[in-house]
Amino acid sequence: MGIARLLAKGWIVFCLFAGAHALRLALLSGLPLESSFGAIAICALLFMAMGLLFVGGFGASASHGGAPWLQRFRPAHLIPGFNEAVFMIFVALSFLNQAFVAPGIIDQGGAGALENAVYFVVPGQRAVVSALENCTLDGGRMFAAAFAWLLAVIYLASAVSQLRLQAGLIRLEAEARASTLGPTLRAFLFGIVAVVGIQFLFVGSAYPWLACSAFADITGALLIGLAPLMLAYLIVAALASLMAAAPENTK
Repeated sequence: MGIARLLAKGWIVFCLFAGAHALRLALLSGLPLESSFGAIAICALLFMAMGLLFVGGFGASASHGGAPWLQRFRPAHLIPGFNEAVFMIFVALSFLNQAFVAPGIIDQGGAGALENAVYFVVPGQRAVVSALENCTLDGGRMFAAAFAWLLAVIYLASAVSQLRLQAGLIRLEAEARASTLGPTLRAFLFGIVAVVGIQFLFVGSAYPWLACSAFADITGALLIGLAPLMLAYLIVAALASLMAAAPENTK
């Protein structure tokens, strides 16, 4: 997967997830659906368009030779692969859990068991719990964070089993269309960003920097419900690119 394509997919998911939470917060504040939906949808579409324009320019500058993008485009490109479909389903499940499930099961035993298990395994969950306790905030946020990390682990385990296939597709794509960023440099860039994401999210270095108000708005919703899944998706892309950059074993 190219950097431009990864950025485009990530930006679309980011805008849709943020827009959905903005609409949810607007409805919780008492604003009518008729007035809030239109304004939030326009803002989300504008942000999405601006990001895609930037990504499109980056992709055009990073590639050379070959047919124009419109000639290479096929309707089949809009159909997500297995990993992409699983990722989108998990993102939807994380949002539904944040919006409708987590606030109502704070005191139930199953929720506490999942929170304790993820708290033991993921240092970032411990950082989230500590930050929320210092701010006297919960409202299901701890369970939502634990559920998002569980989905991220499941997605990572599922996608890793298909790394060889993804690496082969990356090699075929690199042979069909030359790019300024070779597979080795692309794997290096993905790896650097993945390491930074692991430090900030999985280890939890980013959460103590946030003010209490951030956990109560869209910023906290994105970090709790979307960031773990985005990190897992990035790790898979980095591993697939690294495998594609390695010499292919023809034996």
